[in-house]
Amino acid sequence: MKRLAVLVALLPAPALAGTWTAPEGCEVFMTVQSKGCRVSNYYTCTQDAAGDQWRADFDQEGLFFRSRINAEGEWIESLEQNPPVRQTLDPGAEDPASFSELLASGVDTYAFSLSRDDGGHSNVIGLDRLTGRTRVIDGQTLEETEFDYSETDDFGTVLRRARGNEYISRDKRLFFAGPGETDLGDGQWLPIDGSPVDFAFPGDKGFASTQPIYDCDALTADAGLPQSVWRAGYGG
Repeated sequence: MKRLAVLVALLPAPALAGTWTAPEGCEVFMTVQSKGCRVSNYYTCTQDAAGDQWRADFDQEGLFFRSRINAEGEWIESLEQNPPVRQTLDPGAEDPASFSELLASGVDTYAFSLSRDDGGHSNVIGLDRLTGRTRVIDGQTLEETEFDYSETDDFGTVLRRARGNEYISRDKRLFFAGPGETDLGDGQWLPIDGSPVDFAFPGDKGFASTQPIYDCDALTADAGLPQSVWRAGYGG
């Protein structure tokens, strides 16, 4: 019960219907409407290390996931909302994710471990590679990547795998989901696509929105996939 109380305390206070206010000491700087019935609010907090960025994800039922990355795109922590679970990056990663390495060489590999406060532990290995292609989405020039990663438990059992394409913003040092496929450990590859569609900044219509607008009429909008499938990501 104590852990639940702490996680609940981390949630921001309710705002006006359809808009979101970041936790105290934090400020939203971008809102992204994506395929798969998801809208994400990106924000920074004064108490965090320089370069850290948060993302808060909403579906039709409200806030369901938050995550924090550092300046190199490492997955520092995530907070699942239902049930409340906090997952953190273990110290001393074998091969830390590096946004700088991706930009400098065109490819970045990574190998690290994650711990959950419910006792779970997993190991992630993968890579991101620039394809050399760019896309302009709602006025934002993004570079396409290829990615491939797997997550296993400490016995080597596959928990999930994913592969496909994503997009990066060099100036924002962020990854955005794209089209791909995932295997949730049963050997069946399922299509996924969380590609961004609309970007909103302070003063824009839809900024700080909590209402997703794309693919929400589809009964299988997210195929019941866990948020970690969208990565947020393991590479960025």
